[in-house]
Amino acid sequence: MKVAEFRAAIAANPDCSLRVELADGAAIADHFHVTEVSAVTKDFVDCGGVRRTEVRCGLQTLVAGDIDHRLTTTKLAKILALVEQLDLPEDAVVEVEHQERSVSIDVVDSVVRRGETVVIRLRPKQTACLAEDACGIGGLPQLTTLGCGDRPGCC
Repeated sequence: MKVAEFRAAIAANPDCSLRVELADGAAIADHFHVTEVSAVTKDFVDCGGVRRTEVRCGLQTLVAGDIDHRLTTTKLAKILALVEQLDLPEDAVVEVEHQERSVSIDVVDSVVRRGETVVIRLRPKQTACLAEDACGIGGLPQLTTLGCGDRPGCC
């Protein structure tokens, strides 16, 4: 989801509670805080030798011991308004950084309203070869560790 549509979806649902759901249906604890909004700029050279730049919007979350205060859509909209200071392109992808065993970064897939709760659905961030024609891996299946278990030859 892009910054512009994410901001619009949050603003369109004032005074709602928030839930952040991971792709497997688990959720970040309801008493999470958004500790920063960032412009994440990645300047890199792909394996084909092409220099590229990506800009993404990062939302860092923190689950702390303060379980009495809950972030609402109204408060999140105020935090997201601060994005204007970062000169982020409106089409920058929104990612959520959250702490599990280590820090994970997932992409915002959608925002839906369920009753008085706005659910931010995440999907795993995926890697990709940006120069398939140059490095010769085009057409090969992408390996993943999701759902592989202990099956021989998997992943």
